[in-house]
Amino acid sequence: MAVRLRPGQGLVSEQRERWERKRNRTARELVQSEQQYLHHLQLVVTYFVDIMNAKGTLRQEVRNAIFSTVKEIHAVNRTFLSHLEKSNFGLGFESFSLCLFLYTNYIDNLETSCKLLQVQLKKSKEFARFKKLQESRPDFQGLTLEQLLPLPAQRLVQYKHFVRDLAENTNPDSGEFQKLRKAVRAVAEACQHVSDRARRRENALQMVRVQRMLKGRRIDIASPGRRYLREGTLLRVPSKGGDPTPKMFFLFSDLLLMCSRCSQFHPLHADKYECRAVYPLADCSVQKVFGNTQSQGGLINLCYQKEELLLMSVDQDDINDWFKHLDAAIGHLKARSAVIHRQDNLARRPLRSVAAENTQPENSTEPKEPPPSRKRHRADGHEEHHVNGNMDTSAKKTRLVQPPTRAGDGDVRSLPAADSEGICTIL
Repeated sequence: MAVRLRPGQGLVSEQRERWERKRNRTARELVQSEQQYLHHLQLVVTYFVDIMNAKGTLRQEVRNAIFSTVKEIHAVNRTFLSHLEKSNFGLGFESFSLCLFLYTNYIDNLETSCKLLQVQLKKSKEFARFKKLQESRPDFQGLTLEQLLPLPAQRLVQYKHFVRDLAENTNPDSGEFQKLRKAVRAVAEACQHVSDRARRRENALQMVRVQRMLKGRRIDIASPGRRYLREGTLLRVPSKGGDPTPKMFFLFSDLLLMCSRCSQFHPLHADKYECRAVYPLADCSVQKVFGNTQSQGGLINLCYQKEELLLMSVDQDDINDWFKHLDAAIGHLKARSAVIHRQDNLARRPLRSVAAENTQPENSTEPKEPPPSRKRHRADGHEEHHVNGNMDTSAKKTRLVQPPTRAGDGDVRSLPAADSEGICTIL
């Protein structure tokens, strides 16, 4: 006897079957890759960390700096794998999420670890021989310590995709679904932390590089919140006519530096640039200019209240990329300024006196006379004022307005982060 399915019941069952197949495939890939990952961690812990600790190879602080929390990560992942092999994915990721700080600490220290490893290999021939001997073991299969150390950073990104796929293909009514959802948020936050740290580190390196490219120390580009965006050569078109001149531009999140190449015959600064002008982006707008490049390249115009900066490039893609970065940076600054202005208006809203509201009727239009005051002479000749029997001891509030301070004319000029007014600074 055939069983009749209600309308839509077949589609629901097919959807659940697809979810189950995807979940099983993801689970199988997760377990297999976790076994291989744990094997690689085992190589580092067994043949490097434990043996070096037993033999006293290198100083303890150096060993800790190179291997960081890899031994603790190995212990956590061994427990994690036992949960995965029993198909307890929700419980496994729930307990694993509590130990994600080991991964973030390890990844934050990874760059220092790799640099220190190279330094020790050059300083200690004994350590270099030991490392080469351990890597020649059959278990390593040609892998080196330099290839094994970054594995936790790579694995954290893989966890983000695995736990998300498991959660998407798990029945929302099951108890495991809630555990996986929490794990998705925890792993995503850890990945975001790592990504932000890497972005800030890369930005700091770019700032140092650009600072070294500038002649002298007249300009200090380092400022909290400032981000490096791009650099390149553009043609500056004079506003009063004349031939365009090539200039080197450095674009940051809040300003644009225009520089000129130093003389190639200069004994010290032949490979450096001299900053000619600083253009803040907070008080300008950017526009594309058409019709003046004969279908080759393009022009962009930075408009201030009393000045314009016209830039040209013969490369269409290059000028479009410059316009995209400038437009995005200016838009971000204006949006942030609008938010700050709105918050300031809310903070400056005057407070109404509750006592005045209680004593003044809503429909009354006649001003009330002030209460009678009495004077009493004190022995020292001063007078005390009383209002309705209460002494008026309130002090008058005065607002002190200090004149703006002018920055000193030192050798190093720090560029503030996008809050200064004015058109540009010519150096």
